[in-house]
Formats: sequence, structure tokens, C-alpha cells
Amino acid sequence: MTEPSGEPSKPKRPVVVPALGLVALTALGIIALLGGLKEVPDTVPQLAKGAVLDQGRYKTQFLDAVYHVEQDLRFVDLTFKVTNQGQDTTLLGLPPTKWESAFTGQNFADSIVRITPAVKTRSGPLLFVTSKAGETRQLHPNVPATVTLRFKLDGQDPPPAKLTLDVAGFEYEPGFNDPTSHWSIISDEEDDKFFPEVKAQVTLPVTAKESA
Repeated sequence: MTEPSGEPSKPKRPVVVPALGLVALTALGIIALLGGLKEVPDTVPQLAKGAVLDQGRYKTQFLDAVYHVEQDLRFVDLTFKVTNQGQDTTLLGLPPTKWESAFTGQNFADSIVRITPAVKTRSGPLLFVTSKAGETRQLHPNVPATVTLRFKLDGQDPPPAKLTLDVAGFEYEPGFNDPTSHWSIISDEEDDKFFPEVKAQVTLPVTAKESA
């Protein structure tokens, strides 16, 4: 795929972000930091299992969400079929931990800007590509790859019945004070801050995998 010319993109639409006082921020903690209070417009497309989304840099099919137990450890795996539509090999990235920093992402998982409900885990997610050659954490140009986003569940809480992903898109444009062009998450500006623009919400039912 030939990268876009990098011409200036259309003006970004402002987004209203709720102001949180210090007390509210302290009380709500991680929910606020993850953007849990940020409303997504009703006009955002609602997608389901099996849907394909063209994110610009990547084309992604949302395959499934599966709960399984391995050696007494409990996991939820989200699986995607991802094609890197750019010209360069990329890393997988990681879902952002803060809504306000999500716009800095350049890789696939950076675009999963929020998961609802938030998966309770202390160890953080693990991402990998499954192939005949084994596991890797790279996406090569124009090669469809099966990507797994794995969460290790803490405690004894049951897995969620479903997960909704807020997914952003990418655009190819010049960097800030940088003459070169690169892929970046499409963002909206508000009060000199940037917030990711949600391209679609994808809801996946969480199904249980039978033990071997």
C-alpha cells in the first residue's frame, strides 16, 4: 500500500471532556484515568463479532472473546485478524492506560483506547501474534495475522458476559514540528489537549472454552 501524501487533514472536531475535581479524581481513581467517564457520540458505528474495520494503518476483523482456565490461572483472550496496510513492519503496541495519552499511539493495540467493563488484572495484558513459525510481536506489511490480547484475571470474580471496545483509527500526516510524515491516531483537540476519536465500538460476547 502506498502511504498517503501527508497533505493536511481536515480540521479536527472539538470534544467535550468532563472536568473532574481533585476529590472526584481521587475517589474514582483508575476509572477516571482510563477515560471511564468520557462519553462516546451516539453516531459512532456499533459493530459485533466478525465485523471488519478499516482503521487506516490496519484492517481489523474482530474474531472473538474467550474465557479459559490453564493450570488454575484464568484468562480472557480477545482475538483479531489484523492486516498491516502500511509499508513498514510494526510492533503490536499496548492498549493505553490513560484516555488523554491515547493519541500518541502508532501501533495496532494502541488504537483500542478503552475496554468496557475494565478487566481487573494487576499484571497487565499480553499481546502476541500466532503463526506457524511460533509467536511474535510484529505485524508485517500486507500479511494477515492472528493477534491475541490476553488478560489474566485476578481474584475469583466471574468473567464479564461481554466486552465493548472503543477503537480509534489512524491517519498519515506530518508530525508536530517534524517535516516527516507518519501514522498517528486520529484525535480531537480541546483546550490544547488531544483525545482519541472513537471510530467504532465493537461488542464481543465472552464465551467459555471447555477444559481439555
